[in-house]
Amino acid sequence: MFSIDISVRPALAADRAAVERLWLMFRHDMSEFQGQLPGPDATFRSERLESAFADPGWAAYLVTSADRPAGFAFVRGLDGPLRVLNSFFVVRGARRAGVGLRAARDVVARHPGPWEIAFQDANPGAVAFWRRVATELAGTTWTEERRPVPHLPEAPPDVWISFTTG
Repeated sequence: MFSIDISVRPALAADRAAVERLWLMFRHDMSEFQGQLPGPDATFRSERLESAFADPGWAAYLVTSADRPAGFAFVRGLDGPLRVLNSFFVVRGARRAGVGLRAARDVVARHPGPWEIAFQDANPGAVAFWRRVATELAGTTWTEERRPVPHLPEAPPDVWISFTTG
């Protein structure tokens, strides 16, 4: 395994175009597990992207390596008692090098308290990754449960991991 130096910082308005491109890569990856196609303009739904940059209680983070975009994280619930890692992505060229774990650790450390992270059982990489993240951050004190996807009763349930930090 190789190692990549990374940094995680709040995404600025000037980063918006790069994060939008990363978002398309993320949604493309997720389409394999959710069976979704892009719209007629070849883009995917972007409500979470919009919220991450505009809504109170949300934060967008950009993961970089040598000043090049390597991923992002969107957090919601910062104005309430529970933080949710709403969207998280690392480009394929940076995966399996510890980038995701380091980025997740950095983002969670910025907002101590209770956390929830959702992923799909059909994505074996995500299953292993998020269980490892939870164990790294919370030891054995994390929980996992399946919940129906809101407004999509035909979809398989999401897996939710919950834990508390600092």
